[in-house]
Amino acid sequence: MPIIQAFWAIIRRDLLLAFRRRAEMANPLFFFVLVVTLFPLAVGAQPNLLRAMAPGVIWVSALLAALLSLDSLFRSDFDDGSLEQMLLSPHALSILVLGKIIAHWLVTGLPLLLVAPLLAVFLGLPEQAMGTLWLTLILATPLLSLIGAIGVALTVGLRRGGMLLSLLVLPLYVPVLIFASGAVDRAASGLPVGAQLNILLAMLLSALVLVPLPTAAALKMSVN
Repeated sequence: MPIIQAFWAIIRRDLLLAFRRRAEMANPLFFFVLVVTLFPLAVGAQPNLLRAMAPGVIWVSALLAALLSLDSLFRSDFDDGSLEQMLLSPHALSILVLGKIIAHWLVTGLPLLLVAPLLAVFLGLPEQAMGTLWLTLILATPLLSLIGAIGVALTVGLRRGGMLLSLLVLPLYVPVLIFASGAVDRAASGLPVGAQLNILLAMLLSALVLVPLPTAAALKMSVN
């Protein structure tokens, strides 16, 4: 099988498996919605404060939802032996890993991208910032999956690696959170956001090139 067919086969397989486990697939989305909707209840009837907090609330919730879904990236493949078959495949493991990361984003990141504007309206985010919110989500949610893949690959062989995974990944998520929420905040204030969006785009392109190789190496170490 050519490498391109193997790449699409990995994506199609992971999507089929995800849709067979709809409850597990919906957990990050429900968590995201729940966290965002709890903030108005805690803050109270203060629309100006909620409007100012909206970019940070949405992005912190999205980051935590992405972190919640990371463990499923390679866990089921490790448990059922599929990961070992990937390692024995004649195809480049880094390409197969990239296919799994893309499938993970389609299952977990894309629903957040679709729901976030509705929650932004709920928090009172100005209409002029909606486009920037979409752009930051399009650029940064795949970046969260790419960065998280390295941490998952290092901890997939551990029985209780959730806490270690959080410690490894959260510091790497901080720059994404700063630039993404900062761009939405500046857009809400009517300020230019080109610099923040360009930085996120550069980080995404760099991660697409750099992440698959160390992730594949970490998977080999974990399986061995």
